[in-house]
Amino acid sequence: MDRKKELKQLYKETPIEAGIYQIKNTINEKMFIGSTRNFKTLNGVTFTLETGTHTNKTLQDEWHQFGKEAFTIDILEKLKKKDDPYYNEKEALAELENKWLEQLQPYGERGYNKKKFR
Repeated sequence: MDRKKELKQLYKETPIEAGIYQIKNTINEKMFIGSTRNFKTLNGVTFTLETGTHTNKTLQDEWHQFGKEAFTIDILEKLKKKDDPYYNEKEALAELENKWLEQLQPYGERGYNKKKFR
């Protein structure tokens, strides 16, 4: 099997994991907390920042201002899936994200997230 096919197969076999991630500016310590149903898509988040199309304008502006070297992207917590027919991954992920938003308060001077009103 050639290397390309091998890598493709490895990608397909990698389990899909959902959870919470953080993009942190190492210069001013501001952070963005986000969630994803598939950590494989974090490359896509980086791609949107590099191409100037990320939906968070403040994060996008500072990405361009400081450069990608000033940012780290880390997984904060993986979602523990349940074998329950009534388990709703989307709701569980939203709850997990809210827990991290509450804990880290990445708003205003501390971060790039916008407060959600309920």
